[in-house]
Amino acid sequence: MSGIRFDSVSVAYHGTTVLDALDLTVEPGEVMALLGPSGSGKTTALRAVAGFVTPAAGRILIGGRDVTGLPPYRRGIGMVVQQYALFPHLRVQDNVEFGLRARKEPKAEIPARAAEALEMTGMAGYARRYPRELSGGQQQRVAIARALAIRPQVLLLDEPLSALDAQLRSGMLAELARLHRELPDVSMLYVTHDQVEALTLADRIAVMDRARLQDCGTPQQLYRAPRTEFTASFVGQANLLPVTVADTAGAALFDGRTLTVDTGTAAPGTTATLCVRPHLLALGAGPDALHGPNALHGRLGEVQWRGATHRLYVDVAGHRVAADLPELRETPTPGTEVTLHFAPRDAVLLAAGAGA
Repeated sequence: MSGIRFDSVSVAYHGTTVLDALDLTVEPGEVMALLGPSGSGKTTALRAVAGFVTPAAGRILIGGRDVTGLPPYRRGIGMVVQQYALFPHLRVQDNVEFGLRARKEPKAEIPARAAEALEMTGMAGYARRYPRELSGGQQQRVAIARALAIRPQVLLLDEPLSALDAQLRSGMLAELARLHRELPDVSMLYVTHDQVEALTLADRIAVMDRARLQDCGTPQQLYRAPRTEFTASFVGQANLLPVTVADTAGAALFDGRTLTVDTGTAAPGTTATLCVRPHLLALGAGPDALHGPNALHGRLGEVQWRGATHRLYVDVAGHRVAADLPELRETPTPGTEVTLHFAPRDAVLLAAGAGA
């Protein structure tokens, strides 16, 4: 059995709480991403699982076993960090064998176990090379192979792709996804501040901020129906507009205009925040655009060409609204008046101040 359980885990340095009463379960075989800005507590949580920091309160369980007081080498974990941490004087094969030797595995089994891990990560043909003879992506594959060679219950990954360029990062994401499919019993805890990595790889995402868990759910749940303003703005990009609920039939007021949205159980007169993703906005056209459903009228501030799309920034009642549109044949001129539209089903209403 694998799986990780944070049971009200708190960590403090010199009287400052850096992880505050974290309750979170990573199911056996699950990839859980810890996503958040610098200083949010995500790396501290991972280091607590690894045994590199001691909780001030709470327990950490791996596979149902309380490991809070155990040293790292007795926790059954593999770990991959940002800077690879390969020994430069050892060849690839020896780097991968190092953990096995440190754990005093049977000598006769070590070469085959290392070869198996290198084969799994596509590095079998590089066993005799030194780290300096490898690219950044290849070095990270070796680091992953070293972590897998010990056959861990849990694989911890701390910003493993942040040192790679965009193309290598994309390729490594695909490799990690493949490894997840091939190792269905290994739980992975993946720390990142990159939304794309979390959305691409994770079964669930735990959103961290200011030492606390703010939200947790599948990538689709957090992207399409965030519960808090922080989640909406950090998992993907979002336009957040202040509105007042007009009635329970699905009407909200923004800048004096009535918008049709799902108001849920919010009472009339309640202030709330309307969340609309940039790619769900459309550019209105023709004289009736301003009077169409869910119209946001404003002055175009900036147009950015992004290859397959154009990003428009529009000043709507003092709010900078972003819209991602399929590549336009003719782009409107900055300074002109434009109207954006969205469908009622594409907006999410958040309680004012949620997640603050």
